[in-house]
Amino acid sequence: MNKLDLTALLKNNPYPGRGIVLGRSADGKSAVAAYFIMGRSENSRNRVFTVTEDGIRTEAHDPSKMTDPSLIIYHPVRQVGRGLIVTNGDQTDTIRDGLLAGNTFASALHTREFEPDGPNYTPRISGLLSPDGSFKLSILKSADGDPSCCHRYFYTYDHPLSGEGRFIHTYMGDGSPLPSFEGEPERVILDDPDAETLAERMWNALNSDNKVSLFVRYTDLDTGEYRQVIRNKF
Repeated sequence: MNKLDLTALLKNNPYPGRGIVLGRSADGKSAVAAYFIMGRSENSRNRVFTVTEDGIRTEAHDPSKMTDPSLIIYHPVRQVGRGLIVTNGDQTDTIRDGLLAGNTFASALHTREFEPDGPNYTPRISGLLSPDGSFKLSILKSADGDPSCCHRYFYTYDHPLSGEGRFIHTYMGDGSPLPSFEGEPERVILDDPDAETLAERMWNALNSDNKVSLFVRYTDLDTGEYRQVIRNKF
């Protein structure tokens, strides 16, 4: 699998939906995590990322305009010990509770399915970044739009290479219904020296009409200290 340009992937897709990038910095010293959300409806666009004691949360930018909080208000990022969970829904809490109970990332996600938002049946994408920089990714999706069957895919990256990551997102592009992500997580170049640079690059590449919020974190693999950046359209 060739390494792809993350900027080009984002610029060439007007609606990847929600996306996760996990990997390692070019100097090999930092674990990299990024998560973004997009929206087509006023309800989906009316959101911001806010910092919590163990990660981030989505909140309504204007609570008076929020019509349905289900599926759009959740904790995308939560820390468990020195591990970091990143997902596109409330399965963040499912994974967190499972890990704290001594279960695995995969076993926790076997209790969940894709989102109940037919006809799109948006995939649930999830990631777990470990203290040593290794990481896991997962996608739970319907069988080509048939909600009677859930396909579960899990990917493990034990020794991530410096300067690259894996990118998984909910949709292949815009459409009606929205086409679910297909194939393995995309192998992307991560040559940005810090969280600020990567955040700037990703934010500028995301579709200006549909982008909502972005989170990027660089974690020092030796100390566990991190630097994170949040961008909100509102």
